Amino acid sequence: MDAVDRSILDALRANARATFAELAREVGLSAPAVHERVGKLEAAGVITGYHAAVAPEALGYSMSALVGVFLSDTADEDAVAEHLAALAAVEDCWFVAGEESFVVKVRVPDIGGLERAIRDLSKIEGVSRTRSTVVLSTRFEGRVRAAGDHAEPVLPKA
Repeated sequence: MDAVDRSILDALRANARATFAELAREVGLSAPAVHERVGKLEAAGVITGYHAAVAPEALGYSMSALVGVFLSDTADEDAVAEHLAALAAVEDCWFVAGEESFVVKVRVPDIGGLERAIRDLSKIEGVSRTRSTVVLSTRFEGRVRAAGDHAEPVLPKA
């Protein structure tokens, strides 16, 4: 993957509905060349899909929380992960190093929904306890840098 591929990825992350002609203008290639590169990025598994970003609040999900999931000594991590995937409130799940075994992001309508989600998490066989952190606001999320993008951060001026 070279700098042009990274530019294409950046442009697609900004607008996944961009046409090949629009991408070509942005990266300085022809539309067929961009089409070929995008196809190669898809085939290589670099581009895993396209989606519509939806405002959770518009769907009635105004609260999110990060929940650490602690497992018992005898828990089957794979079985727990399957149960976590089956819970509608769980949006993301990470297997992590540290005190918790998993950290999940839950999205719910309100505090009652959070209580139900935590109750559902606690009922999973192998879960010994949970620890929740309520998200007050989201400053940004979903940023993925292309491999090789080692640019220094641009810090706001004081």
